[in-house]
Amino acid sequence: MVLWGGRFNQGPAESVASLSRSIHFDWVLAPYDIRVNLAHVKGLQASGVLSAADASKIMIALVAVGEEIAAGTFLPTQEDEDVHSAIERALVARLGELGGAFRAGRSRNDLVVTDFKLYLIDHMIAIGSELTLLIEEFTIKADEYKSAIAPGFTHLQHAQPINFGHELAKHSQALLRDLSRIQDWISRNSISPLGAGALAGSGLQPHPEQSAADLGFAATHGNSIDAVSDRDFVTEALFVMANIGVHLSRIGEEYTLWSTTEFGWAKLDDAFSTGSSIMPQKKNPDIAELARGKSGRLIGNLTSVLAMLKGLPFAYNRDLQEDKEPTFDSIATLLTLLPALTGMVETTYFDTEKMAAGAVKGHSLATEIADFLAKSGVPFATGHEISGRCVQQAEKLGKDVHELSDAELSAIDPRLTSDLRGTLSAIGAVASRTSLGGTSTASLIKQIHDLNKRNQGFISYFDKQRSHFLEMIQV
Repeated sequence: MVLWGGRFNQGPAESVASLSRSIHFDWVLAPYDIRVNLAHVKGLQASGVLSAADASKIMIALVAVGEEIAAGTFLPTQEDEDVHSAIERALVARLGELGGAFRAGRSRNDLVVTDFKLYLIDHMIAIGSELTLLIEEFTIKADEYKSAIAPGFTHLQHAQPINFGHELAKHSQALLRDLSRIQDWISRNSISPLGAGALAGSGLQPHPEQSAADLGFAATHGNSIDAVSDRDFVTEALFVMANIGVHLSRIGEEYTLWSTTEFGWAKLDDAFSTGSSIMPQKKNPDIAELARGKSGRLIGNLTSVLAMLKGLPFAYNRDLQEDKEPTFDSIATLLTLLPALTGMVETTYFDTEKMAAGAVKGHSLATEIADFLAKSGVPFATGHEISGRCVQQAEKLGKDVHELSDAELSAIDPRLTSDLRGTLSAIGAVASRTSLGGTSTASLIKQIHDLNKRNQGFISYFDKQRSHFLEMIQV
């Protein structure tokens, strides 16, 4: 079924119909389309366009179609152009000519963008809820390894010893920022486009604010042209999802490295690993690698929609049909990936002895020498130079800097007294970093408390949002 054609002498060519058809991907909007149409019919009744009796018949039919959609007993056909035409076909089949009356005062332009907003709100809440589970597992692991010493890296080179729980907790921090972005997105985009019509507003339903309230939006649009042409809410959601993808990719890269024979830090659970069809010994970190790989499609989906939008003039253009498939793909990607990655994080075992053994390699305690001198009143630039000479001497002797004897240290500079020995260790280096957000166990314990508190706040927020959303879209 198509919703236009009265001024045409013939229907579209099959190639045009095929190009125009979107039912194969926009059918996922059907439950939201039902709910939006119910709010619209209520508005038509309030404005006197539909009698109470006719509005009641249409709403009863819409609810029935919605139930059949949920049950899978009503499905689109190849003759349906899109989700909207499929639902109207179902109403006409039940109500005859009255089945087309609910279209008064609105356009597919404002209908689809309202559907899409509801769909995105629903699924951004779902993504946020999945992220809280991943954060919870990272924070549990951070607490489990809050006293484990490990090398810290910059430029993939040994930098300074760290608490390994601190390394894991950094991912909770990043993912909490993603949750904050989702929260901001929900708040900023709680604006209903319904009532904008094709572009000029509606003469048949002059009070869209009531429909906005019925659908749970905080406000209605301020400009009908902007309402039907705006896709900022899509690109912003795609950016948030792409940014989540980047964070998950970093996690995947680290777990891939940690599970190599060369690192040997991480032992992945069998349930979250795969094997090789030719090499029996292989245990591959495919979940981690897929987390890394799928970030590319999340970034690509954002880029494709931005490129599509960049030259669109005036109000609605058919190009906007291209906003949905990339968005649906990003959502499906994250909702598939996140549970698997959460399981991988939960079940991974780390070899603390192996991590600790490498913590002081690569002269990673050189900074402790400079810090020791600074505490003794030596300007840090001078201390940095002296520490560099210690590294140079250690390399000549085939040692790490912490292996230099007291005599060898004092020969480099007499201010390097035996008192240095107490801090020239991985445990001492980590314990000294007591600043807020530092890597000491004491600082990490405070950080873990804060992470749990913040994550619990988001868990409560998304639970409330889910409850509110379900209440608003209940048919």
